[in-house]
This record gives sequence, C-alpha cells and structure tokens, in this order.
Amino acid sequence: MRLSAKVEYGVRAMAILAYYHQTGPLPLREIADKEGISLKFLEQIVPDLKKAGLVSSMRGAQGGYLLSYSPEEITIGDIVRAVEGPITPVSCLSDKKDVRFCEHKESCLTRPVWEKLRDRINDVLDHVSLDELVDLSPSNTIN
Repeated sequence: MRLSAKVEYGVRAMAILAYYHQTGPLPLREIADKEGISLKFLEQIVPDLKKAGLVSSMRGAQGGYLLSYSPEEITIGDIVRAVEGPITPVSCLSDKKDVRFCEHKESCLTRPVWEKLRDRINDVLDHVSLDELVDLSPSNTIN
C-alpha cells in the first residue's frame, strides 16, 4: 500500500510551514524550493489544505502561507485526509458516495482485517503532530 505523491508533498509542505511557524508566512515558491517540489504540483495541493482549514494565506509583499493552528494541533492524519480524503485500504470501507455498496458486507471474511488495518493506520497518523514530525527530523535543520 502506498500513499500518493500528493499526500507525501502535502505533508512535506506542512512540515516546512511547521518548521518556520514562528517566522511568519512563506511564499509557495520558497516552500517548493526548500522541499524540491514542483511549484505547479504544490499549487494543486494547497487549496485542499486551505479548504480543510489547515493553512491560511496572506497577500502582499510579505505574504504567503502559514499554519492556521499551532504545529502541536495538526496531525499527519489531518493532512492526509485533507489532501486524499478518508483513509481506507479497500474501497468497501469508504464512505464516499461514488463507491458502490458491497453486497458481502455482513458476511465478508476479509473485512475485519481491512477494518483493523484502517484503524491502525488512522491511529498512527492521528497521533503524530507536525511539531513531533519536525522534532523527529534526522538533522532538524532545513535550509
């Protein structure tokens, strides 16, 4: 199972915003440069983060993006769900309206293992904050 590049880059961008949380807004170009992310791709991710209320923007010469909350209050799970939607390892666990209903829901032999996997993934992602992520960084220094 693999998370999308959109999720990976969204988390990386949010980690940069967390690292520079005290210094004020960062332009998207600076975030992209610091993480080696395509600016065009980052421009597709940030609206999802903004819609979820995780980041806000400031206009002007000193403008850019900043976290809407402190890094301690934002979890990796918040970011993943903002960018990708609910975390479900198989489509039958999804709450999305475009996923067809599973006729085997009540008698499915494999469903319990997928539910357990979903719950464990969510548990891990919901218990790591951006603040912890920045603290866990190998060098804890970003250019």
